[in-house]
Amino acid sequence: MLTIDLTGKRAFVAGVADDAGFGFAIAKAFAEAGATVCVGTWPPTLGIFQTLLRRGLIDGALRMSDGRKLEFERIYPLDAEYDAMADVPADVREHKRYKNYGDFTLEGCAASLRTEFGDSCLDFVVHSLANAPEVSRDLLATTRRGYLSAIGVSAYSMVAMVQRFGPIVRPAGAFLSLSYLASERVIPGYGGGMSSAKAALESDTRVLAWEAGRRWGHRVNCISAGPLASRAASAIGREPTASEDGATRARPFIEQMVDYVRVNSPIPEALVAAEVGRVAAFLCSPLASGITGGVIHVDKGYHVMGKAVAVP
Repeated sequence: MLTIDLTGKRAFVAGVADDAGFGFAIAKAFAEAGATVCVGTWPPTLGIFQTLLRRGLIDGALRMSDGRKLEFERIYPLDAEYDAMADVPADVREHKRYKNYGDFTLEGCAASLRTEFGDSCLDFVVHSLANAPEVSRDLLATTRRGYLSAIGVSAYSMVAMVQRFGPIVRPAGAFLSLSYLASERVIPGYGGGMSSAKAALESDTRVLAWEAGRRWGHRVNCISAGPLASRAASAIGREPTASEDGATRARPFIEQMVDYVRVNSPIPEALVAAEVGRVAAFLCSPLASGITGGVIHVDKGYHVMGKAVAVP
C-alpha cells in the first residue's frame, strides 16, 4: 500500500498559536505520518498557547487517529517580521510580551534549532504566517506603511526563512507556504495589501524553487487554500450583506467567504483544515519528489469557477 511515511523526519511549522488554523492542521498531519514537529509561535500569543496546552484545553484537537496525543518537540518564540535582533526596535525588545523570550527572530530561531538538534536538523519547513495591520481597508485607503508591513510579514518572511533555514534542512528537504485566491482574483474585503502579498509569495515560490533547488536540493511549494474561519481570519473585519428581510447587516468577511465558496464550488462543501494538512504532508513527502515551484489549490475546486451559481 502506498502511504505517506515521514518516520524519522523533523518538521518546523511557523505560525501555530492555537488549534484552529492551517498551521496546526499541517503540524498534526506531519505527526500522523510519523514526523516529529517543532513550531514557532508569535511571542504575544505564546503564553496563551502554552496555557491551552498545559491545561489540556485543546486535548481533543491534539488526539490523533491512532489514539496518540500530538506532542510538539519544541515551541519557539518567533516573530517573522524580524530577521535578526539588530532589526528589532527597542520598544519591542523591552515590551512585556517579548522581553523574556530571548532571540525571537528568524535568525535566533534557526540558531536555537541548530544548537539543540545539530547543523542538519530539519526536513520540512512550513510558513503559515500572514499579517496586515490594515487588512480591513480597501487598497485605495491603504497607507504605504501598512502595505509594506503586509508584504514584509506575509511574503518576504518566506524568503528570509529559506535564507536562514535552508542550510539546516537535510538534503532533499521541502519548504511550503500558504496562499489564497486573492493573489489571482479580486476578493473585495481582503485589503491592506494582503492580495499583493499573496501574489508576491506565489511569485517568490517559483524563484525560490529554482534557487533552493540548485543550491541545496530542496523543494519549495505553496498551497492556495480555500477560506477557513480560523481565529486569524476572523479578525479581517465585517462587510455589509443583505438579509432575507431586506435589511443590511454586517457579517464577518470570513463567514461570507466560507459560505460563498461552499455553494459555488464543484464540491459544495466547506473546506476543513485537515484537508490542507494532508496535502501539505504529501507535498513534503518523498511521494511528491517531482513537484517543486507549484501553487496547489486546495479549495474544493472553487478556483476553476468563472460564474457564481448561488448566493448564500
